[in-house]
Amino acid sequence: MSTKTAVAVTGIGVTAPNGLGLDDFWAATRRGEAGIGPITRFDAASYPAKLAGEVPGFDPAEHLPNRLMPQTDHMTRLALVAADWAVEDAGVRPSELDAFDMGVITSAAAGGFEFGQRELKNLWAKGNQYVSAYQSFAWFYAVNSGQISIRQGMKGPSGVLVSDHCGGLDALAQARRQIRKGTRLVLSGGVDGALCPWGWVAQQAGGRLSAGEDPETAYQPFGAGAKGYVPGEGGAILVLEDPESARARGVRSYGEICGYGATMDPKPGQGREPGLERAIRLSLADAGLTPDRIDVVFADAAADPELDRVEAEAITAVFGAGGVPVTTPKTLTGRLTAGGGALDVTAALLSIRDGVIPPMTKARPPSRHELDLVTGERREAEVRAALVLARGHGGFNAAMVVRGEG
Repeated sequence: MSTKTAVAVTGIGVTAPNGLGLDDFWAATRRGEAGIGPITRFDAASYPAKLAGEVPGFDPAEHLPNRLMPQTDHMTRLALVAADWAVEDAGVRPSELDAFDMGVITSAAAGGFEFGQRELKNLWAKGNQYVSAYQSFAWFYAVNSGQISIRQGMKGPSGVLVSDHCGGLDALAQARRQIRKGTRLVLSGGVDGALCPWGWVAQQAGGRLSAGEDPETAYQPFGAGAKGYVPGEGGAILVLEDPESARARGVRSYGEICGYGATMDPKPGQGREPGLERAIRLSLADAGLTPDRIDVVFADAAADPELDRVEAEAITAVFGAGGVPVTTPKTLTGRLTAGGGALDVTAALLSIRDGVIPPMTKARPPSRHELDLVTGERREAEVRAALVLARGHGGFNAAMVVRGEG
């Protein structure tokens, strides 16, 4: 396969509910340690859903200059720190490269909800003269891309993708396109979070949040007790480069993004098939791989009985009943909307590196689905290539194939 069909991942920064930083996240994920618990960022006692995945021990003042504090939402601070760590991990010095040969492409599903809630409260309670001028952009979906590009001095092709839980994969795919067109380096991925009353109401309006109060059983995708998911905050930012450029810098990569497919589900009631299976087949074709070359699937895991059925049927249609190990480490973090896909890609690359498939949390065995779920304990295995799936509200489907360094 030509190197032009794949892009190398040379750096990763993570801010996740079960680990602040790449090493802490991966150590916890390998052990099956979750970061889900009662919400502490606001009083959720009056809401049906009371659990979330919150990033632990994060003090932005330890990582970012004071001038950024008044103009950034909590979500953006997490993204800025993740981007700093990714650039450092890749050994990149942006000041030494052409600013127009580096881009930033991220995804966000909510924007700066917490910042926006505070400023709207000031508007209603005090008047418009008390609303921060930074509200004009701090709430916006593209704010993470903008703030990262300014901080890193990256002026090349940039943008934002908004496709709910698919966003992280879609952003990485767009970054891959720009690199294949000639851009040397792109910072990409997703960091999201709306753990504030305004954001919480918006998420509950979707009708898919779990009302369970036991962190170990509230989020059970593919299980008989599946009654919705637990949301969270955080995600991952990755440094993507042309493989030849990375080798010229003398750096090794975590692996390569080599396949991608995206589809839309039909409108309900039309009698047409969901689009996830086709997205999987498109991603495999793009990667030039047959199903037997995939060693693990990182599932979307909506924990909705109907959505779980659709995903299980798509996986078994491509790989056969029990034909491939399936895991979903997002049961340890909660679903991070736009941050979830990028974090799953991170876990997939580390699975390839270390020869281990991380477990789901203490999930119940499936009641109707013929899936080989990796539950309870991690599974030692040779992982050459992995498939990552994501779906978003409104019919979005995305599938991405990653493999070891070419």
